[in-house]
Amino acid sequence: QVQLQESGPGLVKPSQTLSLTCAISGGSITSEFYAWSWIRQPLGKGLEWMGAIIYDGTTLYSPSLKSRSSIFWELSKNQVSLQLTSVTPDDTAVYYCAREAAVFTSGTYDRRDVVYDYWGQGTQVTVSS
Repeated sequence: QVQLQESGPGLVKPSQTLSLTCAISGGSITSEFYAWSWIRQPLGKGLEWMGAIIYDGTTLYSPSLKSRSSIFWELSKNQVSLQLTSVTPDDTAVYYCAREAAVFTSGTYDRRDVVYDYWGQGTQVTVSS
């Protein structure tokens, strides 16, 4: 059974950098044909995919967040981390990590029919001074 557990600061001041960690147990982050996504949900709004790291270390980002986001892994800890720079109150949300099946079409990563099979419980992040 794969389990994901997010952790983070809870409260971040505007303009600071948010750092979150997703600890994975029951499976390796380099297991072939899986990727690890960061997804967030502001209160009362829908889920927003932020980015992912594929089993080969390739990273993908939402175009709207690419300039502020960095996703990387720590292999020795079996963890995936997210950094989001220059946060504003609009970044206040519950942040989730999730595992998805990695699908390639003609050699290109294809997220059109993404399927998440495991989720963390989420961690609340509030951006406020």
